[in-house]
Amino acid sequence: MKLNNSYAVFGLGKYGRAVAEELVRSGADVIAVDKNESIVEEAALKLPICKCADITDPEVMSRLGIANVDVAIVAMAESLEASVLAVTLLKEAKVPMVIAKCGSEMHKKILTRIGADKVVIPELESGIRLGKSLLSSGFTDIIELSKDVSMIEMDIREEWVGKNLIELSLRKKYSINVVALRKENEAIIDIDPSMKLTNEMKLIVIADTNKLKKLK
Repeated sequence: MKLNNSYAVFGLGKYGRAVAEELVRSGADVIAVDKNESIVEEAALKLPICKCADITDPEVMSRLGIANVDVAIVAMAESLEASVLAVTLLKEAKVPMVIAKCGSEMHKKILTRIGADKVVIPELESGIRLGKSLLSSGFTDIIELSKDVSMIEMDIREEWVGKNLIELSLRKKYSINVVALRKENEAIIDIDPSMKLTNEMKLIVIADTNKLKKLK
């Protein structure tokens, strides 16, 4: 996704704030919302646009201008009912991408069924990781191995199609090391560096987190 997308984060608990702060820290346009006034006041110290509102109310959602948001993150796993109502309203407003946090596999099935485009279980995916992956155009997944090193699954760029790893010299140009290649859901570790890349493939690489901007 592109950095110039607009984002809305609903629910400013630990997870929601981590997502919102990561997006804001990277320069994204973010509106953060929670119905608890004290939580909003605290979050506003780091989040420029912070609103106190009940997003299960259709009129409130309309006043917030949610129809103009590109990506909405619903981070209220403690209340399945609230999450369901929020996701439903966001999909009715035709928000292109709705991501919902949930507390169990059963809740994940329910939220997926009502239209959430992506459902995350916080024990399995940190808010910071989600924030980074949203901001990393062409990256389909990011796993932080340490503070400075990440493993990334990324799409094959259009200009890379038809070329091989020797020609691309990715380590020299972008400071990344290709560790595997994914093709038709199969991970290939023993990569032939002379093999031509196609747009159906994905690369799994290890990179210096601080140098990821080179790849955006």
